[in-house]
Amino acid sequence: MDERDVDFETRSGIPVEPVYGPADGAGEMPGEYPYTRGPYTSMYRSKLWTMRMFAGFGTAPQTNQRFRELLAAGGSGLSTAFDLPTLMGRDSDDALCLGEVGKGGVAVDTLADVEDLYDGIDLAAVTTSMTINAPAAILFAMYVAHAENSGIERARLGGTLQNDILKEYQAQKEFVFPPRPSMRLVTDVIRFCATDMPRWHPISISGYHIREAGSTAAQELAFTLANGFAYVEAAIAAGVAVDDFAPRLSFFFNAHIDFFEEIAKYRAARRIWARWMRERYGAQVDRSMQLRFHCQTAGVSLTAQQPEVNLVRTAIEALAGVMGGAQSLHTNSMDETLALPTEKAARLALRTQQVLAHETGVANVADPLGGSWYVEELTDEMERQAEAVFAHLDELGDGSLLEGALRAVESGWFQREITDSAYASERKLNAGRHLVIGVNTAFEGNDEPPPDTLRIGPEVEEQQLKRLAKVRSDRNPEQVRAALDAVRAAAVEPTTNVMPALIDAVRVYATEGEIVNALAEEFGRYVEVPVL
Repeated sequence: MDERDVDFETRSGIPVEPVYGPADGAGEMPGEYPYTRGPYTSMYRSKLWTMRMFAGFGTAPQTNQRFRELLAAGGSGLSTAFDLPTLMGRDSDDALCLGEVGKGGVAVDTLADVEDLYDGIDLAAVTTSMTINAPAAILFAMYVAHAENSGIERARLGGTLQNDILKEYQAQKEFVFPPRPSMRLVTDVIRFCATDMPRWHPISISGYHIREAGSTAAQELAFTLANGFAYVEAAIAAGVAVDDFAPRLSFFFNAHIDFFEEIAKYRAARRIWARWMRERYGAQVDRSMQLRFHCQTAGVSLTAQQPEVNLVRTAIEALAGVMGGAQSLHTNSMDETLALPTEKAARLALRTQQVLAHETGVANVADPLGGSWYVEELTDEMERQAEAVFAHLDELGDGSLLEGALRAVESGWFQREITDSAYASERKLNAGRHLVIGVNTAFEGNDEPPPDTLRIGPEVEEQQLKRLAKVRSDRNPEQVRAALDAVRAAAVEPTTNVMPALIDAVRVYATEGEIVNALAEEFGRYVEVPVL
């Protein structure tokens, strides 16, 4: 990586070394196994984290405009938020989607929407993250088809597909198919990327949503890594050598408000992942053992009261992500607790990262808190609590983390653990043991009018429905029927990778909902058993 064009010294001119440690040079350093202090030797001194701002609302052309604004303002990567119908695998004209189209993200029904979404953006020059899970393989197929139709070979594409279905059953609840066939789709994407898309991260194993649902930091760490080990075991069982896919696995953590605890969480995550990948799964390649992660500041920490204070919360949380060694970072906008971000709020969120990167000096030293007695003890304790969870899941799965994780989902164990934690946290808030400005203390300013927010009106849904109707009328029905038959045939055969059939289906403008229905004929649809 190229050196950044900066002077590595304090504002007063004191020279700054790339890393600090014991005077005798003993002890672990950044870039050394087990990577507690960072996956790379020079960390941000060589290359800053990717400033990947999450965006998506309304129709594809509207989000395309926001993408262009963020890139022009200095953003270095795209991150796409999809609306609820898209996340649930339903077309915008589905009766269950009335009133939800374009509200929580961008509406995508067909390849035509993806063509509009990334219009004029060179996908070979920018990396893209897509936050979608149950129908992730379908949206990924649309992205690949659009790039190839634009003359970009799939092997040149770089980015990340969230594609983390286990945490959907545990926390976010945006699932479609039952857990076991869903795991088959995840491994099909991993297999496809291992052979066809070496620059793409086929899964972003996510603790963010687990934390937003109410888990503790230690639970977020443990459940996320357990899910990661489950995906590793699933891919190995599907016949993929660990070092052929593990270097492209990535993680997505929450950056919450307890500053030192968050930093310790990231450090413990790297250490645990490295040890398990080498000792349990036989990884030989360094990158298979180097946990790399994106993080996002905590949405659940934002308040509707005194929303400008959210700028302060976000800055502190982002600093924790940087001090903990994130490779990619999204900063929430101050108005996100009220609505989708306005352009001004999104720009201020990006500016927060830019101030950290260019004004504070925190990027000039790798793991600046390494050696802190407090941080090191927190790191060790995080690791101890995580290992207790792994031992429980290992026993539950008769020696298989994959089977243990699936059984824990099916029995509701994960869900109960998160629910109990959320309840305990709320009791502390109500009792005043946890203070939140504007919520249970410091009420001055609560009566100020809220800032202007982004409004998604009914005209957005009308535009999307007209767009979808036109695509349906312009396409070739026979080609669509044949393509959906091929999807069904691929789904029936467990050893067949469904990705080629999905790419063929989206090319003839089969809709997301049609493809999901075809898969559901073989896989079924999941109905959660309530957790008591």
